[in-house]
Amino acid sequence: MEKWFNVGKIVNTHGIMGEVRVISRTDFQEERYKEGNTLFLFIENENEPIELKITSHRTHKNFDLLTFENYTNVNMSESLKGGLLKVPESQLGKLDEGEYYFHEIIGCTVYTDEGGEIGKVREVLTPGANDVWVIKGMGGKDILIPYIDGIVSEVDIESKKIIITPMEGLLD
Repeated sequence: MEKWFNVGKIVNTHGIMGEVRVISRTDFQEERYKEGNTLFLFIENENEPIELKITSHRTHKNFDLLTFENYTNVNMSESLKGGLLKVPESQLGKLDEGEYYFHEIIGCTVYTDEGGEIGKVREVLTPGANDVWVIKGMGGKDILIPYIDGIVSEVDIESKKIIITPMEGLLD
């Protein structure tokens, strides 16, 4: 059985030329939305995903705007709204050392370098220069950990364990 990974959600159409507005959940937008790539659209109450070949990609106001082959106007693209864009595991590429897919990081337990448990990663944000991991803290409060050298000292995907060296004020 094929394992699928969420890339984004089509939330609306954009303009009259068939463009759709996507809220992305992918680690590598430029690579994933490259012209010619194939994504699979999962729509509620449909048994089979719809195969979509990307014909263009651009960003606009924190959204990714995509067009697909054979969806050339707003009326055609309207039916895609609400669908989830996914890729099969076979389309996930190899990453360089120190790079991770979101699904590998989410669910990992984070510890300090002194052994204290902080909580589990529940989300990865990509606000700018570096990723930020949202940790559901032991007290229920969210803790934001920047993924930078000097803070994150060890990531063990196999054991779902991350060790950090918190800078002053990070855990307060």
